[in-house]
Amino acid sequence: MLRIKDIIKELETVAPLPLQESYDNSGVQVGDVSLPATGALLCLDITEEVIDEAIDKGCNLVISHHPLAFKPFKSLTGKNYIERSLIKACKQDIVIYSVHTNLDNAFGGVSFKLAEMIGLQNIRVLSPRKEALLKLVTFVPEAYAETLRNALFQAGVGHIGRYDCCSYNVTGEGTFRAGKGTNPFVGGEGELHTEREVRIEMILPAFKKAYILRTLLSVHPYEEPAFDFYSLENTWNNAGSGVVGELPAAEDEVSFLQRLKSVLRLNCIKHSALTGRPVREVALCGGSGAFLVGEAIAYGADIFITGEAKYNDFYDVEDKIVLAAIGHYESEVCTKEIFYNIISKKFPTFAVHFSNVNSNPVNYL
Repeated sequence: MLRIKDIIKELETVAPLPLQESYDNSGVQVGDVSLPATGALLCLDITEEVIDEAIDKGCNLVISHHPLAFKPFKSLTGKNYIERSLIKACKQDIVIYSVHTNLDNAFGGVSFKLAEMIGLQNIRVLSPRKEALLKLVTFVPEAYAETLRNALFQAGVGHIGRYDCCSYNVTGEGTFRAGKGTNPFVGGEGELHTEREVRIEMILPAFKKAYILRTLLSVHPYEEPAFDFYSLENTWNNAGSGVVGELPAAEDEVSFLQRLKSVLRLNCIKHSALTGRPVREVALCGGSGAFLVGEAIAYGADIFITGEAKYNDFYDVEDKIVLAAIGHYESEVCTKEIFYNIISKKFPTFAVHFSNVNSNPVNYL
């Protein structure tokens, strides 16, 4: 029996909750995730109309990009659409789950999807996460090195960029003497033992430390294995804000903006003064990504695309780059496709629906 928590587990495999920003509230908003899943409704924002749509379609799971419950509640009285939506969901046993900045920061997340839609190649993170990696060092008998390595690889250790199963291994000798009351894997109690061992070094995301340690202790043959975790100054290129990529061929600025408008079905594009230079290197960030303009300029991008920007942002870029704001909703509505691909790949027969409600609060005349 497929339960709601099984679907959530797949979403969190792609967009782990620890990737969300400190101000965010991604995750379960309301509901019992142990319930059998009857169907999922995918949306960008949650409104009362979306909850009604879920009821009509027989879905007891609503997955959104923007969290419905973003600020703490002192009461729940139905005084606004947020509280009314939460109350209605509770009454109907509907689980609301949001995948917000953890999806923004995930490799293959919102900005990656946008980049793919406009045809960018060699897509990579624009602003990688800092102080987010650890190095694990451990020592294991030679005969068990491959078993331990494979278990750690399966647990998510050893990813460097687009490479996996990365490790460094050095063979040497370890010594130990088992104390009274121990049960040594090799050697005997009270005797000094020398063992041919392999020193294994691997990189892992810091948020996985506890899980990786449990894996190591469960697989390692020693009663008291030696291990160390080291903090790294390396940036984590598999997670972070925004992306950069290249067009297959350079395009005229106006032609590129017109194609962007057509591909993303935009009502309009706000942009800074054109530079007169061709567009080849493109940086972008879904949602409110104008804080990355400086990094896009430093990278050498020809244009930076985001959902929204402030008035002065269009001044500040001068002629260093073209800043294009395509609308917050328009830059993130593709999240529904991301959710669909994750769920349908793992559970191909499960009922997944795209919401037909237009929840964009911005209207164009």
